[in-house]
Amino acid sequence: MADAENRVKIARSFGVASKSYDVSARLQRYTGKHLMPHLPNRNDLTVLDLGSGTGFFTDILGSKYQQVLGLDISREMLKYAQNNRTQDIKWLEGDAYHLPLQDKCIDLVYSNLMIQWCDPLSSVLAEVIRVLKPGGLFIFSTLIEGTLNELKSSWAQVDNDQHVIDFKTADELTSIFNSAQSKLIEHQVKDIVLEYESVLHLAHELKGLGANQIPKKTNKGLAGKDKWQKMTKSYQDFQEPSGIYPATYRVFSGILVKLNG
Repeated sequence: MADAENRVKIARSFGVASKSYDVSARLQRYTGKHLMPHLPNRNDLTVLDLGSGTGFFTDILGSKYQQVLGLDISREMLKYAQNNRTQDIKWLEGDAYHLPLQDKCIDLVYSNLMIQWCDPLSSVLAEVIRVLKPGGLFIFSTLIEGTLNELKSSWAQVDNDQHVIDFKTADELTSIFNSAQSKLIEHQVKDIVLEYESVLHLAHELKGLGANQIPKKTNKGLAGKDKWQKMTKSYQDFQEPSGIYPATYRVFSGILVKLNG
């Protein structure tokens, strides 16, 4: 039940973010663009964009492939996508844990920076494998441990509460992806450092991405003013001479194939 409640909260936070998302999504644009060269070079495919968000990359997929479906948990995101995208795309409101699709009907699942919000990830992967045709591909990017380490470290100076999501390690991911049904045939890990004018700018961007839902947080609600000030003071240890505040995102991208059987 708690998992379902979390998913509702996440859907709501992404829905609220729908208008600001394309402005905030520097990271998504970067990672999504870097997945593009790995896409199959044939157009007669049925493609699912899992966690399609505002539809920015779904639209690009729609220009490349015969049939493209964009699926998202947030109705607001889907509404935004329908109103702002030009390609002929079928938009679906749905949960990654229960894809509203038949078995073995999809050639390619594309997912850009979405599966890090999925827990348990193995349940979502089982659904991806179910809807993929044998030999079908899952091309994705996600965030792993090491992401927002500056923010994590700065909050650790203040209290023991959880302020940043626990991301999986690269080893944990590869063990989930390699199974009797699937094989990770290619992957890479890359640190992307984005620059912010202030810690508040970072906090606003994370909120703009809908990435401010922390399932294991014990002290609900906003951190007190004193705690926030202590954290921002600690973050100054990472400040560059130019006055810029860096934030590191560790991105794991890969290609998984569904094995025959």
